[in-house]
Amino acid sequence: MNGFYFIISGLAIWRITHLFAEEDGPFDSIIRFRKLFGQSLIGDLLDCFYCLSIWVSIPFAIALQEGWSQFFLYWMALSGFACVIQKLISKNQ
Repeated sequence: MNGFYFIISGLAIWRITHLFAEEDGPFDSIIRFRKLFGQSLIGDLLDCFYCLSIWVSIPFAIALQEGWSQFFLYWMALSGFACVIQKLISKNQ
């Protein structure tokens, strides 16, 4: 696997996850989307950056895998990459 694609994918996963878990979105569309699910399982998932990054990373892991045996490794590594970025950013705020 190309390291460039891993880094770009990790940044994209962080951005998508951060948008849905932490931001209001344009015209408050994302916060209304989160409120739609309330305290349900999906609503709780949307409130947790770390939980949500696991699910957001699945399509990226599928796209990057070079064989199904690598899927789990890429899935967890990409989610972990996004979580490290989140920790670094949260520490500086």
